[in-house]
Amino acid sequence: MDNEVVISVENVSKNFVLPHEKVATVKGIFTGLAKRDKSVEVQRALKDINLEIKKGEFFGIVGRNGSGKSTLLKILAGIYQPTSGEIKTNGKLVPFIELGVGFNPELTGKENVYLNGAMLGFSEKQVGAMYKDIVEFAELERFMDQKLKNYSSGMQVRLAFSMATRAKADILLVDEVLAVGDADFQRKCFSYFKKLKANNKTVIFVTHDMNAVKEYCSRAMLIDDSNIKIIGRPSDVAREYNLLFMDKASDHAKKGGGKRWGNRDVEIIDAEASTQNDKIKIKVTCKVNKNLDKLIYGLHIMSEDSSEITAVNNRMINSKDITNLKKGQKIILNWEVLNIFNDGHYKIMLTLIDDLSNTLDWYVGAASFDVIREERSTTAVLPPIKVTTKLIEK
Repeated sequence: MDNEVVISVENVSKNFVLPHEKVATVKGIFTGLAKRDKSVEVQRALKDINLEIKKGEFFGIVGRNGSGKSTLLKILAGIYQPTSGEIKTNGKLVPFIELGVGFNPELTGKENVYLNGAMLGFSEKQVGAMYKDIVEFAELERFMDQKLKNYSSGMQVRLAFSMATRAKADILLVDEVLAVGDADFQRKCFSYFKKLKANNKTVIFVTHDMNAVKEYCSRAMLIDDSNIKIIGRPSDVAREYNLLFMDKASDHAKKGGGKRWGNRDVEIIDAEASTQNDKIKIKVTCKVNKNLDKLIYGLHIMSEDSSEITAVNNRMINSKDITNLKKGQKIILNWEVLNIFNDGHYKIMLTLIDDLSNTLDWYVGAASFDVIREERSTTAVLPPIKVTTKLIEK
């Protein structure tokens, strides 16, 4: 295997055999002695997957629920064996798939650190030397003498992740285990991954969060219906992922012939954009249809040919999530963007998701705006630029 390639997946398929038993009589239900009609169903989770991941890549794997992405990650981790095909790895691999495995809820946080450290192969002295750093990273200084069963799910994830980062590895596998943590902790985790990448470590990341894919990944892959649909630039993969939902979306936007999808636990009921001097102002009105813990809201601005110019959500610009939403409430989002756009027509896509990355409302073409300029450039944006000239005589 090429020295640069740390994981090679060759013609890998995975089938799950699901047994079905049908009892033919009422007597059989109670006695279990009646003749049973036994049959099995074969579910094909992955079909002929071929993939190479190189050293130092932050590689994203995305797909709809049931597409096979988590199955692939578990095969890479050695949790599942492929039905056919071959996996080759070059380097030590650590899965961040089921954080906290081996934790004892009846022990304190401190005791669990030492227990988990032993499971990772560290001596008691080594765990003691890193204990302070583990606790500080997890932000649990005040809680280490409490039993783990009294921790919230987020606290347990923070402690488990902090422990997992101590394992020395060349390749890390991450299956969206960070969704439980708050925005600040997620940012800290991704900063850790970026440091690993800078040190030429490899991270393979399964997620539903397209903003995370575009922000952190150097390359990505979309799996759909157990097959690879596309491998390439994160922005291209994210676009193809969104198109999977657009192709099935039955509700078309009223403005601009756009499309939208989502469960509508919170929905966008109005959106308008206007150009005001040096700013683009976008007002979005949302309605809460179901009680919700957290709302994450995003803004995408696209050129007339639907090329994405910029995409952000509130977490990326350090704005707080909206929390404790109650059915019947309305939410007003006022976005303000510095007008550095080139002369032309622009479309707006708005996104609402919860903290588990479930899509609430994804609205393509929710609004639009026009920019009229005398100055022009060959790109979509035109920041204020000044140039001075001076001719020097010989």
